[in-house]
Amino acid sequence: MRTRRQHSSSNSVSSPDTSHIPVLLHEAIQLLAIKKSDTAVDATLGEGGHTREILKQLGPQGVYIGIDADGSALRRAQKNLSASVKEKKTHFVQANFRMLTSVLETLNIQTVDKVLFDLGWNSAQLSSGRGFSFRTDEPLRMTFDDTPHSKTLTAAYVVNEWSEETLRDILTGFGEERYARRIALMIVLRREKKKFDTARELADAIYNIVPPAYRHGKIHPATRTFQALRIAVNDELGAIQEGFEAAWNALSKDGRIAFITFHSVEARLVKNLMREKVKARGGRLIVKRAVMPSVEEVGKNPRSRSATLRVIEKQV
Repeated sequence: MRTRRQHSSSNSVSSPDTSHIPVLLHEAIQLLAIKKSDTAVDATLGEGGHTREILKQLGPQGVYIGIDADGSALRRAQKNLSASVKEKKTHFVQANFRMLTSVLETLNIQTVDKVLFDLGWNSAQLSSGRGFSFRTDEPLRMTFDDTPHSKTLTAAYVVNEWSEETLRDILTGFGEERYARRIALMIVLRREKKKFDTARELADAIYNIVPPAYRHGKIHPATRTFQALRIAVNDELGAIQEGFEAAWNALSKDGRIAFITFHSVEARLVKNLMREKVKARGGRLIVKRAVMPSVEEVGKNPRSRSATLRVIEKQV
């Protein structure tokens, strides 16, 4: 799933560990406390950075399940992990992690012991031709699925067809964009003359409409709008909620779920989902406060700076 992004991963790789840097790797593996006989799920396989370490923890009786909605990412990960999967029981599945229940049913697996959700996404998607990057002339799609069908919702449809009010709401709610009203109005007025076709067209239009001071901040002025559109197109928050509940329902007693998030919108949702389980006395937080990258990790991988890790254990 992985955009994710103020996000976690780096460029696509042809050999392990050259450019892909998994975020909070050691902290996630340590807090998941994977046993040799566990059934472990990497719900957001990406380039397989966390998976390599998960596989090291599993013994001959252990089972690994790797899931990713992006077929191209799944294929790259399988190639990168070819040496690591030898003599391991592994399953690689192309699916959105919200479909975890059906994935497990297909594999005839009733329970799992450890589940990792890394909500970052890798930089290969920035050059995937799907319009994730505001620096390209790629078609404005923003779909994680690399083989969308004719009815797949795209960012182009959202910006060219959705109402000004709806655009304003998603920019505010999903992107926490301070100039949501101004940007939404600009989009509606601009599309009356010419519809938006590419990512760069939209990014340039946003750049030109925001105040000069906003253009020279720490991030590009289109960053929050693109985040909001990506979340809306892929229903990321709905997927997080469904994926968490599916993982929780399949989780064994004393099993653990770990979430690595990269912006406040998804972090807040994950925090609330876990808090509900604790209040219902069904789970306990392994760490009371979210774990953040060390100064050393941020220095080596600046993309990790916004990451947070939360882990919950099932008690019943």
